[in-house]
Amino acid sequence: MKSESVSPDRSVLLTLQRATHATLQLIAAELVDLDLTASEINALANLADGKGRTVSQLGAAVGARPTTLTGVLDRLERRGHITRGARIGDRRSVLIQLTDSGRATAALIRQALADLESRALAGLPAGAIAGFHAVLDALIEEGA
Repeated sequence: MKSESVSPDRSVLLTLQRATHATLQLIAAELVDLDLTASEINALANLADGKGRTVSQLGAAVGARPTTLTGVLDRLERRGHITRGARIGDRRSVLIQLTDSGRATAALIRQALADLESRALAGLPAGAIAGFHAVLDALIEEGA
């Protein structure tokens, strides 16, 4: 079922952009002591599961081109949060992995994200959250 035309004031995409910017500001404020950029926080949050990723895989996860991601990775590597090495079975591919410092920082980031999400969604019924996930999934599918 297709939705009818929505006024710009109620645009899902514009509202999502506003929410994204507000969320980034909240995250930056909560994690100010880490002295990381939003892009660095995003990269570490996406690596927090402990699985190594290639630059292409991480770029797809964080929504950045590999060339754009290079500067972020350079800074994270200089700070000792990640290592970059050859991927087993494909030496042309670079594997990004968290160091001990990176794992600790990523865990702090993931906890801050979980706490923020918990506070923000506390008053919403499960159906509303499920509906929101359905909207996000549809947008992701459209972009795939």
